[in-house]
Amino acid sequence: MYELVQVSDSSYYIQSPAKAGLVRLNEKEVCLIDSGSDKDAGRKIRQILDANDWKLTAIYNTHSNADHIGGNKYLQGQTGCKIYAPGIECDYTRHPVLEPSFLYGGYPFRELRHKFLLAQESVAEDLTKDVLPCGFEAIPLPGHFFDMTGFRTPDNVVYLADCLSSRETLDKYQISFIYDAGAYIKTLEMVKSLAAKMFVPAHAEATEDISALAQYNIDKVQEIAGKIIDLCKEPLCFEAILQRLFAEYALTMNFEQYVLVGSTVRSYLAWLKDTDRLDAVFENNMLLWRRK
Repeated sequence: MYELVQVSDSSYYIQSPAKAGLVRLNEKEVCLIDSGSDKDAGRKIRQILDANDWKLTAIYNTHSNADHIGGNKYLQGQTGCKIYAPGIECDYTRHPVLEPSFLYGGYPFRELRHKFLLAQESVAEDLTKDVLPCGFEAIPLPGHFFDMTGFRTPDNVVYLADCLSSRETLDKYQISFIYDAGAYIKTLEMVKSLAAKMFVPAHAEATEDISALAQYNIDKVQEIAGKIIDLCKEPLCFEAILQRLFAEYALTMNFEQYVLVGSTVRSYLAWLKDTDRLDAVFENNMLLWRRK
């Protein structure tokens, strides 16, 4: 774990639970794409920098989930590097309590205020074209989170953040976190058509061809949508839908799964309603979902 893997002339990734990209800008200076899950991850990344006598100039966060910005504060404090994040992700990076608050739908209770959902605050600036290194391209990847963004490097390596999961992860956990299911599918359709020397997803193996895995992720979204529609042949409240999905996929409920999968299921319900496949009605002061 935390092994430095070179994938092109100047592009690397650091093998970790959420891969961090590393790009050499010249002989001495490098930038990171994400920073790992916490202070310990930041410390291990710092050891890699020191071992190669590299100076960290900037961290480009793809999005603001805690496992991608958790090393920000430590690395910024140690190196004085700049931190950039796109759109709404920048606000969440500055104020990370927004993540568990958003997932829960209110102030998060103690069991949700931990490093896996709540990173430390860091001083982030807006990601704009003028702050990107020469030759870098920002690639919008909405769907998984609000304004998630990937990057193409000058040596044609594409860092894809969380826009897809590995087959193994999907087969084990089934329902991956998605903020906007419609945007997620559009992003994956776009990713299928991309060409690059190498693709580096945060939660799947680096590969020269991403299209098959992108389609596998699309198919899983459509499968879950179909199951939700089938469940709603009788009017059901959100909690009943969530319970039945956990039973259908043999998942185990805990606080983290309740908010992560629960938020995702709410997003599926919104998407299915907006695409006229589900209806929402109020009965006895309860919101119920039913198949059209």
